[in-house]
Amino acid sequence: MKPLPLYGLRLLLLGTFLGTWGLLARNAELAFFIGHPWQVLERLWNWLATGSGVLEVQWQGQNLVVMHFPGTLYPHLLVTLAETLIALLIGVVTGLLAGFCLGLMPAVAHLLSPFIKAANAIPRVVLAPLFLMWFGLGMPSKIALAVSLVFFAVFFNVYQGVREVSPALLANVRLLGASRWQLVRLVYLPSAAGWVFSSLNMVTGLALAGVVVGEYLGASRGIGYLILQAEATFDVNAVMAGIVVLTFCALCLDAVFARIERRLQAWRNLDP
Repeated sequence: MKPLPLYGLRLLLLGTFLGTWGLLARNAELAFFIGHPWQVLERLWNWLATGSGVLEVQWQGQNLVVMHFPGTLYPHLLVTLAETLIALLIGVVTGLLAGFCLGLMPAVAHLLSPFIKAANAIPRVVLAPLFLMWFGLGMPSKIALAVSLVFFAVFFNVYQGVREVSPALLANVRLLGASRWQLVRLVYLPSAAGWVFSSLNMVTGLALAGVVVGEYLGASRGIGYLILQAEATFDVNAVMAGIVVLTFCALCLDAVFARIERRLQAWRNLDP
């Protein structure tokens, strides 16, 4: 299918969805639960263009950075994005290292297997109160909750990628005289990296979800905090506006990581 007809069909589907939503919202009782698309857009515009917001970065009671914004949304959006990106970085790096090391050490992996499965079986939401008590209401507690989601997703993907390297490929590389380090660099690392990038779409959503849940349970900044305030006043349009913002952020992050993955894939294809 050509790009232009495809984009046209997508716009048609979006228009149909918004039109159906608008028709259903003409019923006042139903609109109380689902909101109205125009009122959601109006709320987004108010967040972006009216009022003012201040973002303060503190360390040991001292203001390190104070930023002023023309709209009330930007400080909350920056906090949520910062928490998501930091959690992604920490979760991906630690999950990659742990999965890679245990993939190369099957005896240690077998020893730790029941403990890893037990830790992965814990619902992450129940950890949120602990993180709030340990790290407070600031960014660290939200980052910790998101890292707990990202880590295991990356860990199991990398571990599986290392363990599924073809034995025939390893035997051929060893016959060519490759050292242990060359095996790691030329065989194991590319396999693990492929699994990591194939899971980035999933872990990005997990990181964002973990951050928002943490903000929802206890925070003074962030999109989750805005949604919690809207819920407290039964403002369904503000809740929908927060969901739209989160969806847009997730799509932008997904597009960025997809572009990085294509660049790295092209580089790998050119590698002799």
